[in-house]
Amino acid sequence: MTHRPMTPLLDRVTAPADLKRLGDGDLRRLADELRAETIWSVSQTGGHFGAGLGVVELTVALHAVFDAPRDKLIWDVSHQSYPHKILTGRRDRMGTIRQKDGLSGFHQTIRVAL
Repeated sequence: MTHRPMTPLLDRVTAPADLKRLGDGDLRRLADELRAETIWSVSQTGGHFGAGLGVVELTVALHAVFDAPRDKLIWDVSHQSYPHKILTGRRDRMGTIRQKDGLSGFHQTIRVAL
């Protein structure tokens, strides 16, 4: 994918709270735009995007319902967090993944005592 996709809804999202004012139809459109943006972003830097594509709708739903960052989200693998990073104010840094001093392609490790 050489040209950045048109993403009019995603362009208006700067934080997860922005999803709370969207209706179901707009959330579906946002998921489509987020999927296209994820593909475009990863195609620019290289890396894996299958896991992220598999959780696009889930990511949109989680952010529409829960209150991130107050509510914590846990991802199984780092690549699943790419759509989350786009929706949480790091969209403009996605092009720096896999670069020195760039956005980490991994997520923060959380230790849980069992």
